Amino acid sequence: MTPYFWLSLAIIVVGFVISMFRILREYERGVIFMLGRYYRVKGPGLILVVPLIQQMVKVDLRIRVLDVPTQDVISRDNVSVKVNAVLYFRVLDAEKAVINVEDFYAATSQLSQTTLRSVLGKHELDEMLASRDELNSDIQEILDEQTDNWGIKVTNVEIKHVDLDEGMVRVIARQAEAERIRRAKVIHANGEKEASQVLLEAAKTLSEQPQALQLRYLQTLTEVANDRSSTIVFPLPMDLIDSFINRNKDRT
Repeated sequence: MTPYFWLSLAIIVVGFVISMFRILREYERGVIFMLGRYYRVKGPGLILVVPLIQQMVKVDLRIRVLDVPTQDVISRDNVSVKVNAVLYFRVLDAEKAVINVEDFYAATSQLSQTTLRSVLGKHELDEMLASRDELNSDIQEILDEQTDNWGIKVTNVEIKHVDLDEGMVRVIARQAEAERIRRAKVIHANGEKEASQVLLEAAKTLSEQPQALQLRYLQTLTEVANDRSSTIVFPLPMDLIDSFINRNKDRT
């Protein structure tokens, strides 16, 4: 045998040995298959993979961010909205993530889109706008339950935008304006009611002490004089005014 043969053989053997060594980072795991059958999960650090006999599928265990595309949703009160969200998940079981599903990232993305439409379709528009935390929790719980068989943990779901058409925005603005007007009227009515009760109590107090009524007359005159007004008001008892009016009627 020529020296070239032995040199080639040595190179092949050295390359074969070197190819057996793999290095996995702290956040990576290697799912090992031996002759097509599942063998074990290895990593992190330096591992050995026998070429031609063993195959390795690398899995990243870090939290991944999945941007859920904008979905057309019809709410329970028949309002059409466009909603998008963001999903945070990570792989807890590398074996399940490789064996139980073909592409866990694509599967999680499709599942999140259908779940988003399904959950939001059960709620009214006001709930979508005001109760996002509860909706996020419901979506996360459903996704986490369905992806558990894939070895995936959904850590958080956040609804980013709820977009409405311009017509619906104007309707909501008119509704908010009407609600503000209603509250203003109610507050004004409650103020009038409280004021009437206070005036009633004051009238009862003044009726018990006629001197207090006379002092009130004098205080009113003082307030009018302080306003630099040319009008002077002389308070008169109501019974005197009534008798004066009746006399004028009799004369006529």
